[in-house]
Amino acid sequence: MIVLYNNDTKTRLREITSEELAFLQSHLEEESLEDQDYYIASVTVDIMEAKGESPALVHLLRENIGDNDGAEFHWELE
Repeated sequence: MIVLYNNDTKTRLREITSEELAFLQSHLEEESLEDQDYYIASVTVDIMEAKGESPALVHLLRENIGDNDGAEFHWELE
């Protein structure tokens, strides 16, 4: 299973689907092949929503970014 974490709050958020992970990987910058961290800006979430990303993932990211400009997330295989 693939689990998404909020690095800023050190919180395990929820399991994400392989499709949701593929969307993140294809639309966000990775610094290396082993990179599993993403800084996601609130404006990026707007773009993700416009591109048809999962409404549940968009809601989760917005909820965790809150009133901030963005937040740091990572995923792990569990």
